[in-house]
Amino acid sequence: MAIVTLKKITLCGLIMDKTWVLDELQSLGGTHLIPLAGKGKKLDNATPVHNIEDALTALKYLQQCSKKRHQVRHSESFEFASVVQEVLELKNHLLDLLDQREFLQQRIKEVSLWGDFTLAADGQLQDYKLWFYIVPRRLMKLVHQSDQVWQMVNQTNTDAYVVVIAKDEPASKAMPVPRTHVGSLSLSQLHKKLDNTELAIEDAYAKREYLTRWMSLIMLNLAAYKNQSDLDNAHLLTRDEPDVFVVQSWVAEEDIPRVEKFSQAHQLAMLIEDPDGVEQPPTLLKNTTTFAGGEEVVKFYQIPNYYSWDPSIIVFFSFALFFAMILSDAGYAALFMGILALKWQRMGSTTQGIRFRMLLLITLIFSAVWGIMVGSYFGFTPAPEQLAGRLHILDMNDSDTMMRISIFVGVLHIALSNLVKAYQLRHSTRSLSALGWALFVVAGFMLWLAQSSEQIILKQVAYGLFVIAGCCLILFTSDRKIQKPLDLVLRLFDGLKSLTGITKIFGDVLSYMRLFALGLASASLAITFNQLAVQVYHAMPGTGLLFSILVLLMGHALNIILGIMSGVVHGLRLNFIEFYNWSVSDEGYPFKAFSKKEGY
Repeated sequence: MAIVTLKKITLCGLIMDKTWVLDELQSLGGTHLIPLAGKGKKLDNATPVHNIEDALTALKYLQQCSKKRHQVRHSESFEFASVVQEVLELKNHLLDLLDQREFLQQRIKEVSLWGDFTLAADGQLQDYKLWFYIVPRRLMKLVHQSDQVWQMVNQTNTDAYVVVIAKDEPASKAMPVPRTHVGSLSLSQLHKKLDNTELAIEDAYAKREYLTRWMSLIMLNLAAYKNQSDLDNAHLLTRDEPDVFVVQSWVAEEDIPRVEKFSQAHQLAMLIEDPDGVEQPPTLLKNTTTFAGGEEVVKFYQIPNYYSWDPSIIVFFSFALFFAMILSDAGYAALFMGILALKWQRMGSTTQGIRFRMLLLITLIFSAVWGIMVGSYFGFTPAPEQLAGRLHILDMNDSDTMMRISIFVGVLHIALSNLVKAYQLRHSTRSLSALGWALFVVAGFMLWLAQSSEQIILKQVAYGLFVIAGCCLILFTSDRKIQKPLDLVLRLFDGLKSLTGITKIFGDVLSYMRLFALGLASASLAITFNQLAVQVYHAMPGTGLLFSILVLLMGHALNIILGIMSGVVHGLRLNFIEFYNWSVSDEGYPFKAFSKKEGY
């Protein structure tokens, strides 16, 4: 659970060996290439010959085809780039045809009310032209009052279709509505064009079905194509001189010996440097397989800055706890555990699957324990004499206790966030400022408890912590150097200004009240659906059993969906907004290893 320390490696070699060296460097793996000065514009404007995104788009487009051909297994007549290009061109062509069909269908709908006619060519009507108007029937009296030569060719319940014959377009005030554009194609011509478009669409779908025969070969060659795409991009990132080339990359500190051996084996000049504190290296997170699910969740929202810290393990456990408190039902947790058991082996086929299944397992264990503590099993509460009843130690309807627990969790979470920040700033006096916020939030919670329970000692301790926290915030929020009396005044002013964050931290702590509110809502809904099922059963003898079962299934299914949505959204929100606000502020970018992929 740490951000891996990186070194900046600069390699220099002969320009004639560039292609070979980059290919070998890709085989070595573990390096994050750095665009050298003056190469950014070149990379932006260049179009790689091997574009992996195009290949993935083409493959996905073929996989979505409802009918697929028998797969070709031999690659003698298979040209990867040509097939990908053909699929993409077909996709764009088909999209154009579908748009054209929609346009023609709409056009036919509009023109059909005017009838099937062909506009006269210029000069055939002695320079007279036809002007079309869709006039609301309530405004037809204005048409009758006009001095235009017109004819009503059709009408509906609301509108009249009027054609005016004139050499020039009538003035805007001559007709009650603006004129309508019907186009130059007749209704029969539009129908003919629509028929041709329909045939072209059928041909395009048939060609798409034909091209599905290449899916297996595309997948088999995708890794090699990806490797070549990365290699093409790597050529754009180097600095080239007439005789030599230079390539820079970020490398994990533990991989330095491998790169040194690579440099010696390929007779390259090498320079190893530490980050200078100004440049921004990529962020490479390193976690054990057990807790790496937190890393995946962190990456989903925001990669921490290289100079920050890795919150993966805290997010791992805090998300599990928040989800459990929101779900608040041991029965639901047991149901999810059964589903996870069925999917366990399949999820283990990928690295991300292994990471997420551990996160799901811990989350469901937390959910089961919390559900047992609040005594909810699909909305049913066990009898006190039963074992499950004896483990029922929390009452969801006891709002005072549940609010204290929710606020305590929020205080603990935000205090931990500030303590981690204080540790990160341990070489700076600003660490005392983060410590001050941790003490402040703890003191506030203790004072709240003291006022509700009238414990004088607890109240005195809270006041003492407030004083210590206030001194830390006022004196150490700013890192302004004191060289003259005015600097001391300005530093104190910076500290006083930081106290405006009291309302912010107060609001962040109160945000954790959603854990109690959503948990109570989930439990209440489960109980409500159970009561409805019982009422239906007694109200309808015989068939009531069937309808009560349907109420239970549909009601609990809805509650489960709402519980999952609430648990995920608010479980992540409390981590990424409230928690991150106090310790993880700067965003980084991920470490992307320049390496060859063996399989896709």
